Amino acid sequence: MDLQGRSAIVTGGAGGLGEATVRHLVELGVKVAVFDRAADKAGALAEELGGNAVGVGGDINDDDDVTAAIDAASNLGPLSIVVNVAGGATGGWRTLSRDGTPHDKAGFIDTMAMNAFGTFNVSRLAAARISQNDPDDDGQRGVIVNTGSIAGIEGQTGQLAYGAAKAAILGMTLPLARDLAPVGIRVCGIAPGTMGTPLMLMAPDAMKENLVSSIVNPKRMGHPHEFALLAASIITNPYLNGENIRLDGALRFPPK
Repeated sequence: MDLQGRSAIVTGGAGGLGEATVRHLVELGVKVAVFDRAADKAGALAEELGGNAVGVGGDINDDDDVTAAIDAASNLGPLSIVVNVAGGATGGWRTLSRDGTPHDKAGFIDTMAMNAFGTFNVSRLAAARISQNDPDDDGQRGVIVNTGSIAGIEGQTGQLAYGAAKAAILGMTLPLARDLAPVGIRVCGIAPGTMGTPLMLMAPDAMKENLVSSIVNPKRMGHPHEFALLAASIITNPYLNGENIRLDGALRFPPK
């Protein structure tokens, strides 16, 4: 896909993996709507990037907020790219705690909402706008890249909600790709391992050392820019579709 003159939405674009993706897409000539709950941070990043970006504050599960982000991106150029990075976890609960207390139901629902439901919501609404683009020589109108986690493949103890939410995102990839093929929209998922986001780097040294211990090669956390590189590779390679790609230095999560 020729990226020049096109626009993108990056959800969770104000920090970590999202910010790295925003910066890289701008370097490649894409204009980006930085869509994030942290409106001030989204606006500050967009201001730094000048006319190449616009900040949009909002909730990925609010249809009006998502539509505002779609409109903001479309004002920059034909909306052709969505990178869904927004997500997170509300806490770590076992199905039964040591005292026999069942997993918190509200926490499970909240974790699903901020990950799987939000990814679905942005994808469905953005796809409707992208489908209106003129197709290129391959019949492509756009690309959606969703962010799962290797926790969605091999979730650890205490990751039931988070693992289920990320598994749901990875499970969307092929059905979305098949559903959207008639309108020329490709869909892929990325399953990151342990990434060195600003939040992760704030963890205690002992925790970080433990997280890195199972990574095979290179023996470190992933850099956010490496996530951005993979997202860009998916966007620019017209034959990548319906695939979930691990980005983890050959890490396989142990049970704990």
